[in-house]
Amino acid sequence: MPTLDLTSDVVTLTRSLVDIESVSRDEAAITDAVESALQALPHLTVTRVGNTLVARTGLGRDERVLIAGHLDTVPVNDNLPSRLEDGVLHGLGSCDMKGGDAVILRLAATLPEPNRDLTFVLYECEEIEAELNGLNRLTQSHPDLLAADFAILMEPSNAGVEAGCQGTLRVEVRTTGERAHSARSWAGSNAIHAAADILTRLEGYEARQPVIDGLTYHEGLNAVFISGGVAGNVIPDECVVTVNHRFAPDRSEAEALAFVEQFFAPYDVVVTDSAPGALPGLDRPAARAFIEAVGGTVAPKFGWTDVARFTTLGIPAVNFGPGDPMLAHKADESVPVAQIEHCERALVAWLGESS
Repeated sequence: MPTLDLTSDVVTLTRSLVDIESVSRDEAAITDAVESALQALPHLTVTRVGNTLVARTGLGRDERVLIAGHLDTVPVNDNLPSRLEDGVLHGLGSCDMKGGDAVILRLAATLPEPNRDLTFVLYECEEIEAELNGLNRLTQSHPDLLAADFAILMEPSNAGVEAGCQGTLRVEVRTTGERAHSARSWAGSNAIHAAADILTRLEGYEARQPVIDGLTYHEGLNAVFISGGVAGNVIPDECVVTVNHRFAPDRSEAEALAFVEQFFAPYDVVVTDSAPGALPGLDRPAARAFIEAVGGTVAPKFGWTDVARFTTLGIPAVNFGPGDPMLAHKADESVPVAQIEHCERALVAWLGESS
């Protein structure tokens, strides 16, 4: 079984994690190694659920902060083992998100008396279906283990703070017509032509840009697929436009759907995928202290991440981790060493040692 030395520096620890292959559904080896390392720390209570680990302090502090990262990666693409060149660490998972995981493990090992109680979550199956996602499963089976005042997801954010995240909704908007031979098109009704009205509405869409905790979120409503047609000589009787709505976290999934249904009325709208957004919660004391400690400019998160799962538990959350998200899943995935070290320093300075 591979082993991890939590006394090693954060870059060396990142390399050790990268070199343990952990493609989604095959995280047992890395989870075993992380569990063994955490179990050796007497100030933590460690719970394992499948290949997901939760380690908690129990110091009776006034606030509890949860720090999370996933252990799995996308499939190997000739990018193992790791290599370090000119201050950049290369290798599968280095950016997404074993650099962040290494920071979590260093905090767990080096802060036995933090100024806030801490919960560390290292979970499985983030890169695949939501129903297998370890954090998602914990929200359903063990929500008590996730209780916190504030959460940090160490997804790559270029070592800057991205607060909350947008929700996402995908719907199919359907037009119908009547089939006919294309040589006698007047005998039918072309559903593809009818879809022009849907596209015209989308072209005229004006994005809502609400300001939440001082951050401006920019919504989106876009066609991402269109399908229809029967044969080269048949007038189609159905056309489906798939639309993705990215909505600000001040709207619930139900409110976002109500907007989309009204926008496309009277067309038939069918939901194919939906996930809530996450409020930034920058007005919370722990969040304010965190922002002051890490410095820099806080930006809204325009994509969707697992911080949204904390919203279902009423926990404000931010993304803060080393690495450029644009490099995630690439064959030459990499992370600057300086960003890993910065994230560790910033979190140690914020969480500190209790005096």
